[in-house]
Amino acid sequence: MRSQVLQPPYVYRWGVLITAVVTVVVAVFLALRANPSAAEQAPKPPPTPAATRAATAAAAVPADLVGQTATTDRVVALTFDDGPHPTHTRQVLNLLAEHHAVATFCMVGAQVRRYPELVRLVVDAGMRLCNHTVDHDENLARNAEPVIERKVLDASADLRAAAGDDVPIGYFRAPGGNWSDPLRRVVAEHGMKPLSWSVDPHDWSRPGVARIVAVVKQNVRPGSVVLLHDGGGRRDQTVQALRELLPWFVAQGYRFAFPG
Repeated sequence: MRSQVLQPPYVYRWGVLITAVVTVVVAVFLALRANPSAAEQAPKPPPTPAATRAATAAAAVPADLVGQTATTDRVVALTFDDGPHPTHTRQVLNLLAEHHAVATFCMVGAQVRRYPELVRLVVDAGMRLCNHTVDHDENLARNAEPVIERKVLDASADLRAAAGDDVPIGYFRAPGGNWSDPLRRVVAEHGMKPLSWSVDPHDWSRPGVARIVAVVKQNVRPGSVVLLHDGGGRRDQTVQALRELLPWFVAQGYRFAFPG
């Protein structure tokens, strides 16, 4: 007689099946933890402008225009726009060093990309950086806020690429001094002081060395911010005027400071 093979009860079969399924699920889970999926490994999208503003809110500064130094002592703040320039920026730096003076350099992104070594030279000399837009667009203030923000931040990116991420960009100066509420707001939200001036000899128009010197001497007061240029064209008149003005400032008892 054929022997009968005893089959385990159905409940035991289900137990074996469940155990196998649980084992597979646990194995898959552990494998996924060890090797994240492509979706998890994919780079996250860049933050939106709103998120960027929220992230920089802690660094925001007042949106008021800065046209004086922080003190009304006998100090003066020299500022130089439209550089860096391969000749004039070096000349200005040499004169400043000779008279133990400091200054703020408002740089254009396009020039920064051409002469990044000059940005580092300015920073290493103890000077401060100012964002002067990416392309010196004098109509920037008329643009929509997203366009304003992009051009401002592009110039900051150029400066950081040249000088290093740890170098502060404390100021922004609008080309032509053409401001708007949205422009001031964007600048301040990104931690830059909107920089103006209180003495302008129009050196960019090349009125002659004597005229540049005379206008500065007649209008400077304790705490003044003086607008000059080391870029944007021939600035030999500015350099020569600075050669006369720096020892005059010292003789008048002025010290050199930064705006605001």
